[in-house]
Amino acid sequence: MNKILECKNIVKKYNTINGEIEAIKDISLDVNEGEFVAIVGASGCGKSTLLSILAGLTKQSVGDVKYNIDNPVIGYMLQEDALFEHYTILDNILLGLKVKNNLNNKSKDYAINLLKKYKLDKFINKKPSELSGGMKQRVALIRTLAIRPDILFLDEPFSALDFSTRLSVSDDVYKIIKENKKTTIMVTHDIGEAVSMAQKVVVLSKSPSVIKNVYKIELDKEGLPTQNRKDSKYNYYYDLIWKDLDKDE
Repeated sequence: MNKILECKNIVKKYNTINGEIEAIKDISLDVNEGEFVAIVGASGCGKSTLLSILAGLTKQSVGDVKYNIDNPVIGYMLQEDALFEHYTILDNILLGLKVKNNLNNKSKDYAINLLKKYKLDKFINKKPSELSGGMKQRVALIRTLAIRPDILFLDEPFSALDFSTRLSVSDDVYKIIKENKKTTIMVTHDIGEAVSMAQKVVVLSKSPSVIKNVYKIELDKEGLPTQNRKDSKYNYYYDLIWKDLDKDE
């Protein structure tokens, strides 16, 4: 598989009134084209900081981040849906295209077709408050896909949802990502989410973080996340990762 992203010896330090704080000590990671990678670790270990560095939103103190494609288009999905209430669903979907000055008839038709494909077109003129939490997350993902990103970054995308809704939405999001063949890096605190969705799970140590282990997830039969949770190897990977996590924070 072709490497779409390589990061080498990433270090992140912050200057505070109490002195310098090292959030990330030394992280090197490769991501292949079309791969779904999950990053897990203890609370406050620097997962979201690493994601921001890989996405180019935050600058590392030391190290290199290299994309092996020219002018990569980055899609970033936040923990909250971040939809604007005074906009319709269509206006929200088109927002990223407007920001990138790439809104035209062709790109608009592509965005509308995504809404139709994933059965959200009947809400096209609705406001976000008229949708359920799960639907809003689906809309947020479609807004991200509308810009045709080369790589998706998901920062705990289901954390604001209740358990039953997050299971349903994780199936939908996974299906959308796979159908669109998007390279994806997801930060999550949920081991089950990581094992059931990702092909590779990266476990970070407590801060200042390093990579403790990288697990290649090989289930008996890959399906939707809710189906993968029933796989005979699911508990095996879950237990390995659970034992790796630092729990003294």
